[in-house]
Amino acid sequence: MNELAEILLVEDNPDELELSISALKESNFANPINVARDGEEALDFLFARGAFTERAGRPTPKVILLDLKLPKIDGIEVLRQIRANPATRTIPVVVLTSSQQERDLVATYDLGANSYIVKPVDIDKFIEAICAIGMYWTMLNERPQS
Repeated sequence: MNELAEILLVEDNPDELELSISALKESNFANPINVARDGEEALDFLFARGAFTERAGRPTPKVILLDLKLPKIDGIEVLRQIRANPATRTIPVVVLTSSQQERDLVATYDLGANSYIVKPVDIDKFIEAICAIGMYWTMLNERPQS
């Protein structure tokens, strides 16, 4: 079942989005990768509303890779809503951001983030980080069934 579990990638930067998807695919991940380009779209996807009503009753993603600096609804609020809902609160959330601000780090861990990773500037290191994240959270980590 792990190989079929979805990944939700929440990223508004087209270059980082393309690089992340490419890194995951190059690492031979068979997992479907769903993309949300802003916080509102991420929440609609997770809670099967708006354009994603057909998702009602489907399993939650295996992991969420969440940028913090998002349009419409920022990543911290997305995380707050994920953790407030019993159907989504056990989904691992990996904050993948360019923010090195201590307040963001503290806020996300206070809200229950599972990991906080600052995006490396070097492209090779960024690809390596995405591959490691994907491998751990989709193949090795276990969580309760939702």
